[in-house]
Amino acid sequence: MSSAPDVIAARPAARTAPLRREIPHTVSPGLWTLAWRRLRRDRLAMVSLAIVAAFIVLMILSGLGAVAKDWAQEVGVNYAPPSFMGPDAVPEAPSGQPRVDVSDAAAVAAPADDTGVVDPIGDVIAALKGSGPAAGATSSGAASDAPGFVDPLADVMKEIEGARRPPAAAGDAAKSVDPLADVMKDIEAGKGKAAAADTRRATLPFGADKWGRDVIAKTIKGSETSIFVGLAAAFVATLIGTVLGALAGYYGRWVDDALNWFYSIFSSIPYLLLILAVAAVLQHKGTMTIVLILGLTGWTGVFRLIRAEYLKHKSREYVQAADAIGASNARRMFKHIFPNISHVVLVQLSILVVAFIKSEVILSFLGFGVPVDVVSWGSMLNEAQNELLLGKWWQLAAAGGTMAVLVTAFSLFTDALRDALDPKLKGGKGH
Repeated sequence: MSSAPDVIAARPAARTAPLRREIPHTVSPGLWTLAWRRLRRDRLAMVSLAIVAAFIVLMILSGLGAVAKDWAQEVGVNYAPPSFMGPDAVPEAPSGQPRVDVSDAAAVAAPADDTGVVDPIGDVIAALKGSGPAAGATSSGAASDAPGFVDPLADVMKEIEGARRPPAAAGDAAKSVDPLADVMKDIEAGKGKAAAADTRRATLPFGADKWGRDVIAKTIKGSETSIFVGLAAAFVATLIGTVLGALAGYYGRWVDDALNWFYSIFSSIPYLLLILAVAAVLQHKGTMTIVLILGLTGWTGVFRLIRAEYLKHKSREYVQAADAIGASNARRMFKHIFPNISHVVLVQLSILVVAFIKSEVILSFLGFGVPVDVVSWGSMLNEAQNELLLGKWWQLAAAGGTMAVLVTAFSLFTDALRDALDPKLKGGKGH
């Protein structure tokens, strides 16, 4: 009995120290986390992503002027070959014919033998050069040796020489004043400076174009235009297609009918013909013009997919719950539904970037692209078609090879991204 109070007194102490157990708490990874895990396990996708990122960084550096800022300078001779091919050989004179030095004016101007033919303006040229006979003897020179020959320019030359002489009353010696002497001196001085500064190289790392501009620097600068057009036009087309598809799929009825009718008009016209028609209507060459042309004509595919996604999601429970708590239509469209279909938008954006880079090349190749003072891969290919006839292949190889690498890498990355964002693979490998 004596131990009962001790037991009762011990009970409050036991209650003040309850047992603590760790409850495991796990958070299910989201869609983007699972997508990144799958994408990271794909080595080909990561290599493609690195190539695409390198091109985008190169585009930004070119736009900031850090690289290829002197692409328009003529650093090489015309059609300078690549360094690994060596300089072009100087063509040799045919056998049996001596090589004539064009700097020897006397050898070029004077014939080797006297054929007896009288030059009717020989005295005129000699008088203009200041080394011929006097004006009074213009008609009595070599022309007088030919019987019955009359110089038709003798009187004209007399008047010219008389006008160049000062009046006789002045008492000074007759002096000939050349009104273009100062101009010619400036021109000769400019030629001397240009000859001293013109140190063009015979070869370049990957050759030069017809103006002597470095093909590598030109290709880097062209990537800035082509990649910017692809990204900007894809963003415009994706924005238009997403907004119109969301309106058509969410509201339905007459809004859906009107937008579907608008979509059918654009889809019924061949894509390339539609691009050329819009380009002909705008009649203005420029980078932003190409962005508008491609963006205003390339939204139809995005519209079709986004409309189908909104038709599917607008009747689901989470959208009805948002409606029950008083969420507005715009909030339900872009706050609740859009995050669940954003992977579709991202994949379509990547697909359009590849398509629009190729479309810009086609437009510039056909003459509807960038102006002449802007370089792009399409304008380089347009120039290369004439150079290829002369055997100058390096500009075609540089522009075509660079575009092929970027387009291939972007296409492979887009395919991997679409597989990684597929909701059907959420519970599969990579969870």
